[in-house]
Amino acid sequence: MAGQTRRRGAALEEAILRAAVAELAESGYAGLTMDKVATRAGTNKNAIYRRWPNRLALGIAGYKQLAKAAPLPDTGELRGDVLELLRQANRHWSSPLGAVLRELLAAAGGATEFLAQLQDQSGDAAAVPWLTVLGRAVARGEAAPEALHPRVATVAMVLLRNEFVVRGVPTAPDDVLVEIVDEVYLPLVRRRGPSPRPPRSP
Repeated sequence: MAGQTRRRGAALEEAILRAAVAELAESGYAGLTMDKVATRAGTNKNAIYRRWPNRLALGIAGYKQLAKAAPLPDTGELRGDVLELLRQANRHWSSPLGAVLRELLAAAGGATEFLAQLQDQSGDAAAVPWLTVLGRAVARGEAAPEALHPRVATVAMVLLRNEFVVRGVPTAPDDVLVEIVDEVYLPLVRRRGPSPRPPRSP
């Protein structure tokens, strides 16, 4: 015991998260266990369960530590920006880290509370870069102002995610990304206008 200090609070939580990140990087979510994390962190499972109620919650916390935002593209035109955002996302989903994300989403299933914890990477926060590039396009006259809505802005990302989650592809071919941009995204944001008012009753 001499020379050792018992870690508490933030220091212990950081050690557990570092251990979870290392396990995810080495073995993916399938290889993540509370025992392995506890051993690597030099603590016991009770200390982990006091902070994360189960393996999925710990896996999500570890994934969020691993994931880092890519630089925002600025090609000077909407099509180039959207294609680059999709290519960045495709590289991420195709990577070992993306495989961890897909495992976590599959494990969460319909557990909305866990999916909400992933929103920093796959939900509301993920709309920010799309809204940014779309806002630039609106300022340049490339897109309709009415397109500046999170659901509209992220349509391309949703379609790409479906390739992985629904179709189960290991990576999306570049021609699929081009098709999403040219056939769906650009026509949607360029032609979008306010909804017509319903006719007045006589």
